[in-house]
Amino acid sequence: MAISFTVNGKQVSVEAEDDTPLLWALRDDLGMTGTKFGCGIAACGACSVHVDGAITRSCSVPLSEVAGKSVTTIEGIKGADGTFHRVQQAWIDAQVPQCGYCQSGQIMAAVALIDQVGSPSDAQIDEAMTNICRCGTYPRIRKAILAATGQAASNLQGAA
Repeated sequence: MAISFTVNGKQVSVEAEDDTPLLWALRDDLGMTGTKFGCGIAACGACSVHVDGAITRSCSVPLSEVAGKSVTTIEGIKGADGTFHRVQQAWIDAQVPQCGYCQSGQIMAAVALIDQVGSPSDAQIDEAMTNICRCGTYPRIRKAILAATGQAASNLQGAA
């Protein structure tokens, strides 16, 4: 069955079973491998994307649920001219990733948080950032989120 939806501003149609997880359609059918498989049970957040602007764990969303909707992946948050999103730049400046595996999901969660609340408090960051980072880069993630919203110094190199 063909299921149509928008990905990063482009209309797509995927031939797949209704219950195929969105994650696999993105990775296998559309070649968007920035979204990662982590746990398969929506617990870790490595597969996080935005569906109609809401943070969504794509490993547990059947393709049928995104029919006619708009999906944004990590590949879709850069500017049209190729410039990094301010959250991506903050991640680079803060040297957030160690292994990097979870980082696309972390960035997508941070972008959704900032889009929703603007300049989040520490409590809002704690509540929204539920993705798992096995390397434990949570302090750098927080600093990058704060920097992306102008709440911290822009020079974050060496952030613990």
